[in-house]
Amino acid sequence: MIHFPSKQAHVQTTIFTKMSQLALDEGALNLSQGFPGFDCSEELQELLKFYSKGHNQYAPMAGVPALRNSIAAKTRAFYGIDLDANSEVTVVSGATEALFAAIHCCVFPGDEVIMFDPAYDAYDPIVRLAGGVPVHIQLKASEGFRIDWAELARKISPKTRAIMVNTPHNPTGSVWAMEDLDAFAEIVKGTNILIVSDEVYEHIVFDGAQHASVLLHPELRKRSFVCGSFGKTYHITGWKMGYCLAPEYLTSEFRKLHQWVTFSSATPLQYALADYLKEPAHYLGLSDFYQKKRDLFAAQFAGSRWKVLPSAGSFFQCLDYSGITDEADVDLAVRLTKELKVASIPVSVFYETPPTDRILRFCFAKNDDMLQEAAHRLAQL
Repeated sequence: MIHFPSKQAHVQTTIFTKMSQLALDEGALNLSQGFPGFDCSEELQELLKFYSKGHNQYAPMAGVPALRNSIAAKTRAFYGIDLDANSEVTVVSGATEALFAAIHCCVFPGDEVIMFDPAYDAYDPIVRLAGGVPVHIQLKASEGFRIDWAELARKISPKTRAIMVNTPHNPTGSVWAMEDLDAFAEIVKGTNILIVSDEVYEHIVFDGAQHASVLLHPELRKRSFVCGSFGKTYHITGWKMGYCLAPEYLTSEFRKLHQWVTFSSATPLQYALADYLKEPAHYLGLSDFYQKKRDLFAAQFAGSRWKVLPSAGSFFQCLDYSGITDEADVDLAVRLTKELKVASIPVSVFYETPPTDRILRFCFAKNDDMLQEAAHRLAQL
């Protein structure tokens, strides 16, 4: 056996892989990993079938022009923001690749990158692989997982290179308000700090709220990599298709990394999405669709010992089980998967220093029958 030092000795297999595999092994209802339990539209499938003929060679590194133009047109229609499709839009193989390329193109060894816990578990390892130093700020369940902007200001140092943000938020379902953009802009104004904004759930915002994208604030937009995903919007997480929106000077650096990671993404998928994206109805109805599922799932816990926490966006519902048991969330998630045959994600794994909260995350992007059955089993506790 050849021995060599691990570049990520502290990193284990992701909790999503572990819980999904456990759900499969146990024959459990899988409300753990965040993927829809239903297929994409037949129209999108037909488009893919059509473009699978004659479009099977490398796409341009930055993405096929048709898709970049469609992304720019959608950004103009949805946000009122004009982007140059040639110099500010890059197609990537999933939002995780966008996050990776954004960090690695600008973070040098010793640079600090601020992130907010609970944080999607890719953020910290990506920063460490770049030689950066993750700086974690803990969000509190008792405060609705909202950012304390004064605390962020105190954490910024001369070494701060970037700040990673996420709204709608995975795993908690919290979302930013428009005034958050102003508060954030005031903190970074006059600095060289960059922003990596994970906005993959941009079209899943509930109760009539507007998605507060960093694109909407000029001070933030000029320093931001905005990472998006078609997977969450069109129920195609297995396609691994995403994009990065950034000013030309940032896009230029981003593409230098992107070309060595995947170079280009699947060509027929890009052409299919370019056509499908032209119809706003394909994404504008998503908030109502998932809000009904959120409400259906949450309603099943009325009168139970579970506490339903607010979910203002994404397709995740967090449940507080402190009224049921003192078990660690990792242990309970495993036990419920084995005993009740319902798989979830323990929220503590998204923290650098886990709090004392007792919270599990459930994905409600599933068929209604599955949601009702899963909730019925859980509500018996």
